[in-house]
Amino acid sequence: MRTTLTIDDDVAYKLSELKKTADKSFKQIVNETLRKGLFDEVKPMKRKPFKVEAMDMGKVRDGFNLDKISSVLDLLDELEGR
Repeated sequence: MRTTLTIDDDVAYKLSELKKTADKSFKQIVNETLRKGLFDEVKPMKRKPFKVEAMDMGKVRDGFNLDKISSVLDLLDELEGR
């Protein structure tokens, strides 16, 4: 199949560099590179499972509920005024 393809400068440069080291045509280099990108399986990196470590936040004021954001904001305003 014949088609026109616009290639970014950095990609064209890298393909040209690959062509210099291989005894292949530019067309062959482009096709091989596209095949590698399209058909090779990408294996995800192995990562450690994410783990959250709980910390004791200390005692909360009596009658103070951290689940109510407005009361948390009121406390912050009160502490900021001191």
